Amino acid sequence: MSKQELFCEKNGKLHVGHTILTGFAFLASSIAWAIYDPYITKILNRLLTESAWITALSAKLNELFPVLADFAKSQGQDVGTAAGGITLVPLFIGVIMTFDNIFGVIFQPTFGKLSDRCRSKLGKRRPFVVYGAPVSAALFAIIPLVALTNSLPATMLCIILFVFSMSLWRAPAVALMPALTPPSLRSEGNAIINLMGGVGSVIGMAAGGVVAAVYALVTSVEVTAENEQSTTFPFVFLVGAIVMVLGMLVIRFFVKEPSSKLEAVAAKNQLADEKAKAKAEKEAKKAEKAAAKKEKLSKGERKSHICMLGGLFFLFCGTNAITTFFALFAAEVLGKTTGEATFMTTLFAICSAIAAIPAGKMGKKLGRKKTILIGLIVFMTVFLLYVVTGSMAVIWVALVFGGFANMLITVNTLPLVLEIGGINKVGTFTGYYYTATFSAQIASPIVYGIVRMFTGSYLSLFVYSPVMFALSILLIFFVKHGEAVPDDVIKKVKEENED
Repeated sequence: MSKQELFCEKNGKLHVGHTILTGFAFLASSIAWAIYDPYITKILNRLLTESAWITALSAKLNELFPVLADFAKSQGQDVGTAAGGITLVPLFIGVIMTFDNIFGVIFQPTFGKLSDRCRSKLGKRRPFVVYGAPVSAALFAIIPLVALTNSLPATMLCIILFVFSMSLWRAPAVALMPALTPPSLRSEGNAIINLMGGVGSVIGMAAGGVVAAVYALVTSVEVTAENEQSTTFPFVFLVGAIVMVLGMLVIRFFVKEPSSKLEAVAAKNQLADEKAKAKAEKEAKKAEKAAAKKEKLSKGERKSHICMLGGLFFLFCGTNAITTFFALFAAEVLGKTTGEATFMTTLFAICSAIAAIPAGKMGKKLGRKKTILIGLIVFMTVFLLYVVTGSMAVIWVALVFGGFANMLITVNTLPLVLEIGGINKVGTFTGYYYTATFSAQIASPIVYGIVRMFTGSYLSLFVYSPVMFALSILLIFFVKHGEAVPDDVIKKVKEENED
């Protein structure tokens, strides 16, 4: 494939405009997930609370284990409910909210590989986005409408179909930029793609507040926590669906993948050379195996690797609980509507975006480990400060400083993991990284659902997350490898190799 066929390259440099266009695929995906967590949890909370089956199951559990009701009462929970004690609603919310991550682990790698083999007029990746995004958008738009019928099974079916359809095109959408960008320019391209994803998240978070304001202005009906699901939810989901379709249209008409004809010629030439290269490849594999033995991690590096992955697991347990349950916390403890809650998290996202470049510089100057630990300590401190004070003002402080702290952590964790593995194991250690983070995102909603079930209040969210952060700090403290190699050392090694 000639360099001219790479959409995101111009004269050996990154083509920023074209990279932004490819980023619309990630933007379309990001807006859906920014809306999904806070709004779906509110929908599920209502439907599960009103479910006779869940109430009966909770009552049976309380009947079999009376001590649970006594414990709930000691935690200040109202045990005079239909369930007669603790309720299983938070646990079921947590289980259901893991579906997207479970589907992602199962289906995203499969459809990523399918996109590698795809041959069509639209290219390799674009068909998945062009056909998958509209289906996801349609399912996304009808979720709140189906929920208003008060049918839990029908709503669950829509949710399952939606998260499945999203898993069909998320990996091809993410792979679009690297596939159209030379390897040497992909880091720059990734920054732009993440920025586009951030824009999508901000739009999704801000949509609720904007829709509520417009709805109140047009209808003269005040949007409250009691009526928001029937008034503004359908419009918020519709906004997300429309942006998904618009993102797809940009990919369809403004992004160019290498033509299938050129790829077919390249494949044919490659096949013709395979026999001639077979022997050389066999020798190369032997050399690679020998090199791999030499590049095995030392005992200290293995310890750092395990501790870092453990730290990542607990870190993502803490952050996932916040993103999943914050809207329910805001409704129960702060008395906020979902639109107001997502507006609050928009501030968090904006502060994270502002901190992106300073976080990278801090990681280089202070070291990645120190920067990550600073972020975790700040996160933990501002959350616990709210528990102690209970002040609304402290919530805003927590969102601002939490946003900055989040980026200090996010920017430096993956590079630290990859540095431990070395340049020849980037793919393998990226896999380890995502295994740890996806595992946390599957486990945490369930674990916190159990915590909420026994504590009786979503205020426990601001205790659960700091505990997870503390465990993360404890493990990362033992990480002794993974810092960036100084530029002068790299320069010296290059000079020696040239000599």
